[in-house]
Amino acid sequence: MRHTYFKIRFELDREEIHRTIDRQIASRIPGYICVVDGVIVNMVQRVPDYLDVVNGSLFSICDSGYVPIYIKWIYGLQYKQYAGAEIFRNIVTEGKHRMIFLGAQQHVLDGLRENLTGWNPEVADMKFVELPFADVDGFDYPAIARMIEEDGADIIWVALGAPKQERFMARLRPHLKHGVMLAVGAAFKYYSGIPECRRAPQWMVSAHIEFLYRIFREPKKQIARCFHIVRTLPGILAGEWREKRRREKAARRIAEVSPASSQPASVAHNAPKSIAASVNHLINPNVNAANVSPTMVTHTVSRAETPVEL
Repeated sequence: MRHTYFKIRFELDREEIHRTIDRQIASRIPGYICVVDGVIVNMVQRVPDYLDVVNGSLFSICDSGYVPIYIKWIYGLQYKQYAGAEIFRNIVTEGKHRMIFLGAQQHVLDGLRENLTGWNPEVADMKFVELPFADVDGFDYPAIARMIEEDGADIIWVALGAPKQERFMARLRPHLKHGVMLAVGAAFKYYSGIPECRRAPQWMVSAHIEFLYRIFREPKKQIARCFHIVRTLPGILAGEWREKRRREKAARRIAEVSPASSQPASVAHNAPKSIAASVNHLINPNVNAANVSPTMVTHTVSRAETPVEL
């Protein structure tokens, strides 16, 4: 079930993420998935066309350890992070699909191939392609698509860094005949075995302080990123809070409408479910209206009205 938070369409159910990837591959319709961290959440608020790119994906995965905390503060709902490095490892280890790996420098790709072969021996025969250093308009997308088609890969891993990798996937999709692209940022480096590319220790990841490790490793780049996030975070949280209140008010107005007044009996009988669907759609625009009952309205509105302490 998709949920829109901070303007981004997330899929927050891990099992559904994998089921959707399998269905998309089986459909032979190309698509892409964004792996969204705090930097991307921050950027889509400021760059409208980048928001369009991110929401042009099948859905986004929540790579941030803080976004689930913010959702709990505002909505009282409990979700978990699904890091890009984690889904990368899970899909590679699973060994269900042929894959191709695009991006990074050749020495990183060489180390990545060696390490991934230990997880899944079939990776040894898969392609690892160093893309040329270029801006997003400088790639030969038809040629890249032909290479992927000739290879037969179903999963296309892209590691170019945000926002370039998301824009790259959006530009490449019209040229593909099939396949699911996933942008995994630094995952290639993490699993390349190169000492200077190691990920933070697990205890730092679990404590949501991985950003401190990154600042220590790349101070110039990471301090600038963290500054933008900290500077804009209060406004982003306030905007999401206002959006929640707007949905609540609209849902209450609809719920207060009397379906039986001046309506034929057959219409009045069907009205509660119709109103239920409308109310729930305002609270969660991604729910299939056909599956909503009047009972769900009571639950949805009451849940949305639960006091939240910021």
